[in-house]
Amino acid sequence: MRNMDEKWMRLALVEAAKGIGRTHPNPRVGAVIVRDGELLATGFHHACGSHHAEVDALLKVDSAKGATIYVTLEPCAAVGKTPACSNAILEAGISRVVFASSDPNPAMAGGGVLLQKAGLEVSSGVCQEEADALNRPFFHYVKTKLPWVIAKAAISLDGKLATHTNHSQWISGKDSRQHAHALRAECDAIVVGVGTLLHDNPSLTIRDAKLIHGAPLRVVMANMAPHFFADCKLLSKEAKTRFYVTTETKEADVWRQAGVDVVNCTDRKACFVHLASEGFLQILLEGGGKLHAECFEAQISQEIVLYQAPLLIGGKEAVGFWHGVGISTMAEAPKISHIHYQPLGADMLIRGDISYPA
Repeated sequence: MRNMDEKWMRLALVEAAKGIGRTHPNPRVGAVIVRDGELLATGFHHACGSHHAEVDALLKVDSAKGATIYVTLEPCAAVGKTPACSNAILEAGISRVVFASSDPNPAMAGGGVLLQKAGLEVSSGVCQEEADALNRPFFHYVKTKLPWVIAKAAISLDGKLATHTNHSQWISGKDSRQHAHALRAECDAIVVGVGTLLHDNPSLTIRDAKLIHGAPLRVVMANMAPHFFADCKLLSKEAKTRFYVTTETKEADVWRQAGVDVVNCTDRKACFVHLASEGFLQILLEGGGKLHAECFEAQISQEIVLYQAPLLIGGKEAVGFWHGVGISTMAEAPKISHIHYQPLGADMLIRGDISYPA
């Protein structure tokens, strides 16, 4: 039975993955309904406020009596923006429930126990590792109140983001840039520092990738709002823009009048806590080097995505990926695990999880 459970749960994981970039601040969840070895329906959570995956699947069948439902996350036991899924499962006459991950949210957890007490057969932990990985942003937020931050950069072989004159277009090739736009489409917000804003005037929009949900929030982090410039590409209507500043100035009001949301925060970590509190749980941190350094040193970044190009930049004044003080001893070095390498044209994608020393 375990092999069959894994087969159907993997299909539920495929369904859950359809919610990437769409469900924040909710988790990504998929469901599959099976009876006597026959697939009856599939479903997934489309967006916050819409049907949960279990209900999405149940609505597609005339009768689910006696069936097994496979769900990538423990069915919720409490009423939120939608009714509790555990009640819908009971009302549908489902006889067996199999879920992968336990719900870490204490406000919603307990559905498995509730269903078991109601007489249903309940199994858990099937394909849990894969399901947990799919919902890392949500699980990380429940545990830390911080978003899952992906530190992304295009770098040279010697680890530079730009030349000593701040020229950086383009270090990476076309294939890498297409991949980066697909990554943007999976995230809830894109964050850059004020230096990147002033030197590159980026648009921080999605090109060369399908955008299913609304455009990611464009975020600039700075000590204070920069001098206003009317040709700033972040003033476009393609997406909303927010500045986080630690010092309030009159210049901030000029940006506000132009449509930018300017928020005061005490420090960088507080900025990310604020983003997460508003449901922005997966953040793409695009630099520059100083902001990357701040986030590494504050242990905010949790994942790394590098597009390494086969070229050298050199120069002690050139901007590095970690453009800060850095570590003092090797014992302080963050470690990268679960490393994935992928050729992208002439470039190499390097992706992995960051763990910090205690």
